[in-house]
Order: sequence, then structure tokens, then C-alpha cells
Amino acid sequence: MKPEELKNIANLWFKAFNEQNLYDLLDLYDESAQHYSPKLKAREPETNGLIKGKETLGRWWKGCFERLPTLKYEVNKLTADSEQVFMEYTRKVEGEEDMEIGEVLEIKDGRIVFSRVYHG
Repeated sequence: MKPEELKNIANLWFKAFNEQNLYDLLDLYDESAQHYSPKLKAREPETNGLIKGKETLGRWWKGCFERLPTLKYEVNKLTADSEQVFMEYTRKVEGEEDMEIGEVLEIKDGRIVFSRVYHG
């Protein structure tokens, strides 16, 4: 895929997250996608930070949206090649300090197959 196509997927990802639209968010992922996050590791230590499968990702994000109704991501920068897009963004939640985040979306055949979160 072209880097601009991957950036478009990233922008759709941000739109779905900021609208807390679980259906649109999951539609961007492959059925067997994997997701790694330090927040996941802290909240669900048994996962060691890694979850697999669209259904499991849906449960995780549904819980996030329920716990954090004011969660918003502000895009700082997108960098893409033909296989992945690196997203730099600020996590904003009312009552919490802003957090700088880096996240890589690996994309194959137009679907996210792996996402990895890094906290600054």
C-alpha cells in the first residue's frame, strides 16, 4: 500500500476512537489482529500486555470507553511506509495529566494486523 493510504487508515482510527465508535474501530482490524499496550499489561497482567483476535480487542476497547468517557486522542504526527504507520499523539482524559503516546499500526491488505503502543 502507499504511505498515504496507511495514513488514511490511521486517520479513520483516530476518528473512530474519538467518537468512541467501536464498530468503526474494529472494522479497521483483521480478524486475527493483535494489540500490545502497557495500559493493558497494567490492568490485565495475565495478558502480559498482548491480546489477540478482533473479539478480544473489542472487549478491551469497550471497557476503555466505559471507564473513560472523556478519552480523546490528539494527533501530533503520522509517519508511514508501505507496511506500517507510526502515530504520535497525545492522550487526553478529563482529570488526568496528558500523556504522549507512540503507536505503530502494521497493515496488510488494508487491515490492521498488529498494533503496539509506547508511552512517553
